[in-house]
Amino acid sequence: MATTALPSSTSFDFRTTVSDNRLKALWRLMTGFRLLYGGATLALGFAAIFKTLTFLLLAYFIDDVLEKRNFEFIGLVAVGFVALALMEGGFTFLSGKWAARTAEGVTRRLRNFLFDHVQRLSFRYHDKHQTGDLLQRSTSDVDAVRLFLADQAIGAGRIVLLFVVNFTAIALLNWKLALASVVVIPPILVVSVFFFRRIEKSYEKFQEQESVLSTILQENLTGVRVVKAFARQQWEMDKFEKENFEKYKRGRKLTINHAYFWPTTDIICSLQMLGGFIYGATLAIDGEISLGTYLAYAGMVVWLIWPIRNLGRLITQMSIGLVSYGRVMEMIKADRELLTGINQAPHGEVKGEIVFDDVSFEYDKDVAVLHNISFAVKPGQSVALMGPTGSGKTTVVNLLPRFYEYTSGKITLDGIELKEYSKEFLRDQIGIVEQQPFLFSRTIRENITYGVSREVSDEEVEAAARAAAIHEVILTFPKGYQTLVGERGVTLSGGQKQRVAIARTLLKNPRLLLLDDATSSVDTETEGEIREALQNLMEARTTFIIAHRIQSVMNADLILVLDKGRIVQRGIHDELVEQDGIYRQIYDMQARIETELEKEIASV
Repeated sequence: MATTALPSSTSFDFRTTVSDNRLKALWRLMTGFRLLYGGATLALGFAAIFKTLTFLLLAYFIDDVLEKRNFEFIGLVAVGFVALALMEGGFTFLSGKWAARTAEGVTRRLRNFLFDHVQRLSFRYHDKHQTGDLLQRSTSDVDAVRLFLADQAIGAGRIVLLFVVNFTAIALLNWKLALASVVVIPPILVVSVFFFRRIEKSYEKFQEQESVLSTILQENLTGVRVVKAFARQQWEMDKFEKENFEKYKRGRKLTINHAYFWPTTDIICSLQMLGGFIYGATLAIDGEISLGTYLAYAGMVVWLIWPIRNLGRLITQMSIGLVSYGRVMEMIKADRELLTGINQAPHGEVKGEIVFDDVSFEYDKDVAVLHNISFAVKPGQSVALMGPTGSGKTTVVNLLPRFYEYTSGKITLDGIELKEYSKEFLRDQIGIVEQQPFLFSRTIRENITYGVSREVSDEEVEAAARAAAIHEVILTFPKGYQTLVGERGVTLSGGQKQRVAIARTLLKNPRLLLLDDATSSVDTETEGEIREALQNLMEARTTFIIAHRIQSVMNADLILVLDKGRIVQRGIHDELVEQDGIYRQIYDMQARIETELEKEIASV
């Protein structure tokens, strides 16, 4: 039998399995496991044959042993019953084992691929899709595909084989009984197809609503501190209850469809079996068939009719698996972010000269965010971006690592347009310190070394931490650099998280630096420490600073003031404070606040 070694996610591209025909796509999905799954199906065939041979042996035992009193064959018949039972059980076991290996192998590979695929989707894709929905598709829907392969698909094969083998055996005994036994099949199939369509639609809506619930739960757990801080537990509960009730209604509709299906098929199958027993008994009484033939028929017809009834059940359950597979394929169909470029990496080191030449950008078609942005930054210089919320500051810096592609104009790095660089190379040259730094639930050392792929010595880690003014703080923790931080770094203060993020960026040693309001969410004392750490970080690097505080941008080589996606002012601090405009307004307002604060402190 074929090996069950599992190909890695990088060696199998599930995008090649995409097809409008879901069964055809599933066949492609099983690449590398088809022989094993074929063996599982073949084993089912042998199990079905041995099951039917048991009833044929029963007919022989009654007609040729008991009725003719050939008691010398009783021992041999007994051994035959035992052997057939063992063979049937053995092949059934092998079939289940191989089908389970196939299902687990395919879904393990599918999960690995999906995890890799989601990370490689574009920012635009993640902007438009909720996290809860992606989680639902990557977990619940993948598990439904696993059940489809492990139970439903192989179960359908078992039913077909049981039908073929038992119908053939009954036909060999008496063709009239065989024909009388399949009268039920057309109505069963009609009912099954009818409910298949209804259940498929109901389940798809049910899964969509479950994704909504997953999203609400994920948001609530992520923002639990905000919920508690604003005492909004009841409001969140009411919102959850509303969506949960909608899921209940959709689940009830799905259950009702199942509830109608089972008794309908049970009644049809029971009537068929009752009619078959009566007709067979009539033939036996009239002497057309022997008692042994009738008893064998009575056993085999059960394995002829009820599998057909179960085929209807499996058809409805398979609709669930196929819906889930379709939802997973929707994710897989999404285009990945292309990381390659014309120049994978330029010759020599990156200097850091940045030029924006008449750049415009649209998140959505016909909704422009940036309009004709032009400026130049020399290597090692710093440029600050200021302006009201929604003016386009963050969008400008998001274009540099090519998180989004500008729609017109040109951006160059060292004279080469950004689109000619590979995204992987660009992002390796850029360090980002965000307003709300994200730390993983790992050790402090692992968080600091996250941005580099090479082995890093303890001395390098400590040097980066010292430059970020966090080394002494780390040493106060019981386990030092091996201290495990909570989810999203919750066990550290805001200033400590920010400095760990700065140390992470320092260790990466990028040529370009993007600081997104890195000191806005900390107190004045911590801000001073972080600003000192940032000065170490900015040294000899081309730096973009997004800030709202004048103190954070006063020393920048170029200050750009944006409003509604346009540059409305540019210059250095001393020039801009002499001009009427947004920068002067911000400066005057912050100066007035500081003056009033000093008066209050002095009066205490």
